[in-house]
Amino acid sequence: MFEGFQRLEIQTSQVRIHLVKGGSGPPLLLLHGYPQSHVMWHRIAPALAQHFTVVAPDLRGYGDSAKPPGDPAHWNYSKRQMAQDQLEVMQALGFEQFYLVGHDRGGRVGHRLALDHPQRVWKLVVLDIVPTPYVFAHLSRELAVAYYHWFFLAQPPGFPERLIACDPIGFLRQKLGGWGSGLAVFAPEALAEYERCFRDPATIHATCEDYRAAASIDLEHHAADTRLVECPLLALWGRKGIVHRTCDVLSAWREYARDVRGEALEAGHFLCEENPQATTQALLAFLLG
Repeated sequence: MFEGFQRLEIQTSQVRIHLVKGGSGPPLLLLHGYPQSHVMWHRIAPALAQHFTVVAPDLRGYGDSAKPPGDPAHWNYSKRQMAQDQLEVMQALGFEQFYLVGHDRGGRVGHRLALDHPQRVWKLVVLDIVPTPYVFAHLSRELAVAYYHWFFLAQPPGFPERLIACDPIGFLRQKLGGWGSGLAVFAPEALAEYERCFRDPATIHATCEDYRAAASIDLEHHAADTRLVECPLLALWGRKGIVHRTCDVLSAWREYARDVRGEALEAGHFLCEENPQATTQALLAFLLG
């Protein structure tokens, strides 16, 4: 995977971030989601690298990036802090402005980065999410059942970590297989990487902290910041997924961004691995348009 890409480690002001970088042209930052790593881009990164300098990091707490401990306020895994990591990564690589595509948790980091640093992001793409505060404000029975992990992982430190540690690979596979078209859509080498990383207790703790932050400090940041995303925003989501069944995705994003467009693709939650061709086409049409 990622043949021809460089593997780099960048020390930001707070943490060490692992990433792959390849291609040439305008910079494009790709941010993965839960419970994955930069590997989730392996089926579309080569095509994107024909048009862009692609930077695909592991978020703090994920993959091979640093995993700082949680803190009582969950600041260490706030989307504001995670966004700052990625801004510093791009600056270290010489990119003051860039395009940004985020899936799942990475989309939430991208949303915060575009709000906190509007001059840095040319265009933003969010994959299979609606904004975090929208989820909590419009929680239906169906969405609560489907997103039970939001509330399980956000429980006090130690509790979800201990339960997941009883069978981390079983938990991981249930998440990966339950949100899309089954485990068969994942390349064996990609699945092996997700499993390798999720065996680490530090990863389990960090990813729980990610969700604790989403249910606390991230909501506080959104409540205190009523700005809209200024750059053009594309929302893509899976027609077979939870978001499609439970949300009016474009209406949701139009409450949080000025210029929104988007469409559903034939996939579940994991667009880039379930339908890489359609995902790539949609990304290129928007980013190059």
